[in-house]
Amino acid sequence: MKLEILTPDKKVFEGEVRSVTVPGTMGSFEVLKDHAPIVSTLEDGKVIIRTGSTEETILIKGGVIEVINNNIMVLAEGAQTT
Repeated sequence: MKLEILTPDKKVFEGEVRSVTVPGTMGSFEVLKDHAPIVSTLEDGKVIIRTGSTEETILIKGGVIEVINNNIMVLAEGAQTT
């Protein structure tokens, strides 16, 4: 799957991922390969990115996520890597 995390200032992450967990408004959820198409709002919190055997965490400040055909786009109001 391809993941992009964008803020108004910059591209925070772009690459192939195995899965990603995001802080949805109704609770966090995980996106895996072949996830159903979805658009959801996001709260402030952790985006956990899993690529192969590594895991990376990015803190976001609200936003939205769109998942279509194994392409994941996170548009965040702000972000910082930990």
